[in-house]
Amino acid sequence: MRKLAAILAASACLANGAAKAEDRAIVSLVFENDFFGGTDQGYTNGLKVAWLSPDGRGRALARLFLRADADDAVRFGVAAGQSIFTPQDTGVAAPLPGQHPYAGWLYLEATSIVERATPGGRSGPIDIFKLFGGVVGPASLAEEAQRTAHRLVNDDDVLGWDSQLRNEPGFMASFDRIWRPLDPGSGFGVDLLPHAGVTAGNVITEARGGATIRIGTRLPSNYGQTRIAPATPGAGFHSAHGFSWQIHAGAEARGVARKIFLDGNSFRDSLSVDKKNFVGEFQAGFAVQTGRFQLAYTHVFRSREFKNQNDRLDFGSLTLSAAF
Repeated sequence: MRKLAAILAASACLANGAAKAEDRAIVSLVFENDFFGGTDQGYTNGLKVAWLSPDGRGRALARLFLRADADDAVRFGVAAGQSIFTPQDTGVAAPLPGQHPYAGWLYLEATSIVERATPGGRSGPIDIFKLFGGVVGPASLAEEAQRTAHRLVNDDDVLGWDSQLRNEPGFMASFDRIWRPLDPGSGFGVDLLPHAGVTAGNVITEARGGATIRIGTRLPSNYGQTRIAPATPGAGFHSAHGFSWQIHAGAEARGVARKIFLDGNSFRDSLSVDKKNFVGEFQAGFAVQTGRFQLAYTHVFRSREFKNQNDRLDFGSLTLSAAF
């Protein structure tokens, strides 16, 4: 009996050590571009570098913003990013009313994540709270970034940046909840991730809801990849060992009250377009993980965002993340 007890105790220690070993900080690089959709207009490029802590960090903030309990898993993250927007005719220097205004958004992002504890150890809902602060306009360095990129690939210069939105501080806060009503098991399985959320601020104010279905292996180890807002939410963490894969598809509907990149500056005259208040989005992609590294790609099809927009917006989102 004593030998059996010792074996069980040792097994428990090893299992606990393995669980702690796989729960590491995650560093992610997200690159989004409409090149993947064969266009060069509207939301044309996004770049974000993000760090997310292992479980247990940022508990005071999680209690403050998300009312986390002692049994909940909590994580804290920070990120920096830049998004670039252009009209369809980038070879024209004159302002282009009726086309997407030139705009840039340079920002810092702070994230608090709470994975709710539930009886029986099943995956509970996960809550994600984000605060954004940054600048829209020439200070975002979007013009310099795009022109540098075009020179590096020997592409045509972009001529109309003199008409971009003016400098304006940007702030917004967002909250998203993701549910997992289906238990996919620890091996191969299928899960469903419905979500709902809201964002408020002078950059974007919107409400959203949708769902993502995933097929693959080791699905309980994550709640989807991190993306660049506005986007279907993902927690952005994953286990740190083994091989896994998944394919996913989802849809989201948004009610948009304000989007500065379309509505123009808040307190200064600038170009603007007649924004649509309801936008739909469909996405599909895959993720592959080996050891500490994960590569994910999502292709996004977004409906027209303003009345004179010629085509829907197609772009790709590529995420490389590593656990340290």
